[in-house]
Amino acid sequence: MNCRVVVEAAVPVYDVETADEAVRIAISKTGEMLNPDLNYVEINMGERSCPHCGEEHEPAFIAADESLVALELEMTVFNVERDEHAARIARKEIGQRLENIPLEVLEVEQTDTPDDETTEETVETTDTPEMTDESAIEVEQGSEPVETDDVLPEFEELIDK
Repeated sequence: MNCRVVVEAAVPVYDVETADEAVRIAISKTGEMLNPDLNYVEINMGERSCPHCGEEHEPAFIAADESLVALELEMTVFNVERDEHAARIARKEIGQRLENIPLEVLEVEQTDTPDDETTEETVETTDTPEMTDESAIEVEQGSEPVETDDVLPEFEELIDK
């Protein structure tokens, strides 16, 4: 099963004057820490609200020209057994790159549909990119495709050296 996981991060930002500036810097800073390894993680502004009255606040809290910005990091985790497994994988992958930044899993949502299993089976039975249409037809009819010797002689030359 595949899951979409949303993780909240509290990113510290220094020497800022406005909440908008803090959010822009936090998104940029987080993007630098995640890229190029986790360039598939989406970075969005987080949502903050008062726990008592429910009033919405900006995602950045500023005091003494320093800010703590709430960001939501979203990624898809593939081939997991259950939601908790997906949450652990997302926290580990993101947490390894965002050192000293607290993370909390906000949401885990399954993205599979029953039709996806049928699609995966179809993909598995199609020909590989190396095969031409003619060799794919030969495989379906039971004969082996003719392999090119482009790779094998180079490999044998390396072994001989």
